[in-house]
Amino acid sequence: MKAIVFHKRGGLENLKYADVPMPQVGARDALIKIRACGLNHLDIFTREGSHGVHAPLPHIGGLEPAGEIAELGSDVRDWRVGDRVLVGSAITCGACEFCARGSDNLCTRRKVIGVNIPGGFAEYICVPASILLPIPDAMSFVDAAASPTAFGTAWHMLVSRAAIAGGEWVLIHAAGSNVGVAGIQVAKHFGARVIATASTAEKLAKAKELGADFVINYVENNFQHAVMQITDNRGVDVVFEHVGTTTWERSIAALHPTGRLVTCGSTTGRWGNTDIWSVFFKQISILGSFAFSSAEMRAVWQLVAQKIFNPVIDRAFPLAETAAAQKYLQDRKQFGKVVVVN
Repeated sequence: MKAIVFHKRGGLENLKYADVPMPQVGARDALIKIRACGLNHLDIFTREGSHGVHAPLPHIGGLEPAGEIAELGSDVRDWRVGDRVLVGSAITCGACEFCARGSDNLCTRRKVIGVNIPGGFAEYICVPASILLPIPDAMSFVDAAASPTAFGTAWHMLVSRAAIAGGEWVLIHAAGSNVGVAGIQVAKHFGARVIATASTAEKLAKAKELGADFVINYVENNFQHAVMQITDNRGVDVVFEHVGTTTWERSIAALHPTGRLVTCGSTTGRWGNTDIWSVFFKQISILGSFAFSSAEMRAVWQLVAQKIFNPVIDRAFPLAETAAAQKYLQDRKQFGKVVVVN
């Protein structure tokens, strides 16, 4: 089969469109003919070997494959060849303390699709049938592949970690990113007042279309000062943080007393200055948020299937042009999701 594979970590030039062996199907596995696969910054970190991500080599990336079942293992009973499916984000052990309490996103033996094991930048992928989700007939493969990471992550951040409530002020950073697009929709679903930041007028207009109540161009304005103007010097209850170094200090400063900063990433760097005085004086909570549990994904998937949450597709690239797709994402040209298609 054809796949995008890299044999060493580093730049885009290491991504090769090449022939690789077809995966072998085990008794409990499903072989999926991939029609679309979402692209994420984690795919870039995996290729670079940056941000502490070290995939086995050679490697095929791709976190969010969607397609049709091409073959089933002998023990699989719940699926049929031809079923339209989304591949779940990870394989977990089901036995550790975190799996036992429903927090399998923290499973000690968790294997992430496209990071720890081969992913979806290929014509086929083989995974345990137990991690598959059905794609509704009315949903395209592209929309399916664009949904899980962003909406699952945003849900875990805002609902499970920050315990968002109706009427609260929420600051969503980088509204043009796919997780930013999802964050706006999740926050509005729970009745929050959303302030969104982005770098261009076009992205800000699209954020307003998604439901953002106020928008800030962070290139032209100090977003901390703009937040205070919008909220009459009150500050926000929740900051949806995934940018990192360049926003961290001002994100904390933008919080109302008893506010919560919830973070799932650090695309601009992993280190940020923290005003410890502000943290204790205002009783601020800083909350880490890692991925999402399988139960959360099932809940979110129902809302996506019902079109309560809707992915925004920026552009689709052919599989052979995955390097160009990653360059496009690195250059932050997108609003919403970039997808690779077969």
